[in-house]
Amino acid sequence: MPPPQSRNLLKTLPLQIADLLAEQIAEGQPTPGHRLRETELAATYGVSRATVREALRLLEIRGLVTIQPQRGARVTQRSDKEILDLYAVRAAMVSAASRLAAERCTPEAAEALKGRLRQLADNIDDPAQYMRHSRELVEYIATLADNPILAKYARDIAKQIGRYVRISLATLERRQRSLLTWDETIRAIVEHDPERAAACHYRLAVQNRDAVLEELSRANSG
Repeated sequence: MPPPQSRNLLKTLPLQIADLLAEQIAEGQPTPGHRLRETELAATYGVSRATVREALRLLEIRGLVTIQPQRGARVTQRSDKEILDLYAVRAAMVSAASRLAAERCTPEAAEALKGRLRQLADNIDDPAQYMRHSRELVEYIATLADNPILAKYARDIAKQIGRYVRISLATLERRQRSLLTWDETIRAIVEHDPERAAACHYRLAVQNRDAVLEELSRANSG
């Protein structure tokens, strides 16, 4: 029997694989509908099929993978209705987080928010970096909200929409529009205006949702 420390490492391995696959799915590879074969993944990551199977179950819980008996696991293909539902929840959560952050924002937090906003602006020409800094900004605002339950659910939803966030920020024009709305949101938070902060962040989520649906509609029609 392995020592306790080794057993703990073994327990975390499926989660590590799940996180790696989640990042790849968010980046668009593999694509929705793609079959995830246990043998190939086990060989890629140098782990057992049992470890891969558990990782896929974790991804199914996150809504990123769909597992069907006798058919295996595939990257989840969401309908327009499901995307609308996800973004409806997302918009409600981020607006609530910004509202709470505006109520509790300290001078130190205000400076940190402004710094993160500058990072967004500095990376506007790099889609991947802009997306990363945007995600981290959302997470920081959730921290300022000081509501662990809200932060947990917001993280869960973020994992499910990562692929769609990438789509929504694919063009420079969309990132520029995003940056303008982020600027309004941050100003409202640092000025302790909860209602305006909530409204601005809600609008940002809706803009992203509309960009995703527009892009998916264009792809389907093509």
